Amino acid sequence: MTPLKVSIVASIASLLLILIVLELIRSRRLRERYAILWLVTGVVLLVLSAWRGGLNTIAGWLGVTGYPPAVLFAVATLFILAVLLHYSTVISKLADQNVILAQRLALLEQTVDLADQRRLAEPGNGPLEPIAEARARAEPEELGGARRVQ
Repeated sequence: MTPLKVSIVASIASLLLILIVLELIRSRRLRERYAILWLVTGVVLLVLSAWRGGLNTIAGWLGVTGYPPAVLFAVATLFILAVLLHYSTVISKLADQNVILAQRLALLEQTVDLADQRRLAEPGNGPLEPIAEARARAEPEELGGARRVQ
């Protein structure tokens, strides 16, 4: 049988997880889309923690006879692995999108530079500052003041 202290501590920890995730959603630091797995994890752990008989039954099904709360730890570990896998797919998708955006930006900068060169090559155009130089000078300071190399 699962010790009462273990059930109480696990239930409190599960409730804290749920409350923290809800607070992160409320404060807009975590999107609902990403919070679903965390909320499901918290609810499943809360149910297994509070329902001691159910935890013991599941432990018996899985052949865990020595210490049933070990099943609670195993379930938590599996959910954390699921969350990590989900975030890995999200990061992979974002990395691909970053590459595409960088390529599009490079093409746009090349188009602007070519248009600037054509404008300067036309007769009658004065010594206006090229767009590329103005853009390089106007880069934000939070980027470390790095200048674009041409």
